[in-house]
Amino acid sequence: MENNYQYIDLDYKYTNKIGVLHNLANIEDEKILLAYESLKVSKRVEELFENPIKIKDSNSLLIIHHYLFQDVYEWAGKVRTVNISKNGKPFFDGERFYIAFQYLDTLIAEYRAIQKINKKELAHKLAEILDNVNYLHPFRKLMFRGCSKK
Repeated sequence: MENNYQYIDLDYKYTNKIGVLHNLANIEDEKILLAYESLKVSKRVEELFENPIKIKDSNSLLIIHHYLFQDVYEWAGKVRTVNISKNGKPFFDGERFYIAFQYLDTLIAEYRAIQKINKKELAHKLAEILDNVNYLHPFRKLMFRGCSKK
């Protein structure tokens, strides 16, 4: 499996020297880790469908990320501390997360205010939130499937 993410992480905080993510099960093979992660996270996704976490602000993303990856990574739900890129395109610079999370809070507040207006405007706001979260990429791994209205 080819890892397209590149890290500026000279201390190997998230990966070992061959690029396998440090994990709670001490798995050293990337393919086995991917299968293990998929099983653990799939179980947590099913649980979230039954009992969704309400999106109130950007902190809700930390809570969801922790919930999804808590069985696999010690850093689940924690903001990444190294800068990363994918295919040569950098994600948001981690030193500016504070400002970015404030902006996400604004977008989420706008989303919550327009929920009852019309579906087209709602879809545009959700797309804007998703686009910004994807660029921000605050975690080493990101799984974002939309905002709950609850």
